[in-house]
Amino acid sequence: MASSSSSASGLPRKEANVLKGHEGAVLAVRFNGDGNYCLSCGKDRTLRLWNPHRGIHIKTYKSHGREVRDVHVTSDNAKLCSCGGDRQLFYWDVTTGRVIRKFRGHDSEVNSVKFNEYDSVVVSAGYDRSVRAFDCRSHSTEPIQIIDTFQDSVMSVYLTKTEIIAGSVDGTVRTFDIRIGRELVDNLGQPVNCISLSNDGNCVLASCLDSTLRLLDRSTGELLQEYKGHTCKSYKMDCCLTNTDAHVAGGSEDGFIFFWDLVDASVVSRFQAHASVVTSVSYHPKDCCMLTSSVDGTVRVWKQ
Repeated sequence: MASSSSSASGLPRKEANVLKGHEGAVLAVRFNGDGNYCLSCGKDRTLRLWNPHRGIHIKTYKSHGREVRDVHVTSDNAKLCSCGGDRQLFYWDVTTGRVIRKFRGHDSEVNSVKFNEYDSVVVSAGYDRSVRAFDCRSHSTEPIQIIDTFQDSVMSVYLTKTEIIAGSVDGTVRTFDIRIGRELVDNLGQPVNCISLSNDGNCVLASCLDSTLRLLDRSTGELLQEYKGHTCKSYKMDCCLTNTDAHVAGGSEDGFIFFWDLVDASVVSRFQAHASVVTSVSYHPKDCCMLTSSVDGTVRVWKQ
């Protein structure tokens, strides 16, 4: 379908590369900090490092005993952390592919993982209704902090300089101020399966299982906008804002990618990206480029 608005002209929709190598569903794909590389992870228990712009596979990381659900790399690209079905966080050396440490503490599958700004702490969210923080600099494998106020699985976690933000199947987005120990709860009334932050840090975008993305004002908790048209009822699927914060991007269970205008929530672009469920979208930090991953086993690179 052609885009309904001229504002779609600056959005990626041409397939530049297809990254193949995973056996089975790819569950997440993430650009590194400068957007030159990306990491993917999936049902085949592996992580893969790519140069997506040249379509080159660089390295495979194998140590997980179950599917790998999420991955995050440090700002200096030296370490990465991954999580998944085997209940542990794996802290890796990127160059050697060696596991430096396995962080323990979750009682069930781990859905999401993020480093803090200084790459000194890693925070994870799991099916055991908890968010846990681990110290990368100490030799301890146990969590230094546990947040267990959720009523259901925690699907997604994000960090700011002073806060941990997490989305849960209990219908809430919870913000924890680490400095003063305060918790703020925004109840969306629908299971939240992914959250993302706007680049200016003022808004939280939450993907809910009623096929709606919701944009919240972080300071007031006010619902600013809702984005619809895609299908999201049973899968964990990422959502994000473009690097200019002008558009919202998200996948659909029918393999389509959607772009919405941030302000008026109109669909400005949609196209068939995959043969099956789109599990992940990752937008380049500076350029007009996006990565998508799917249950169809591929990662695709989209450019303008």
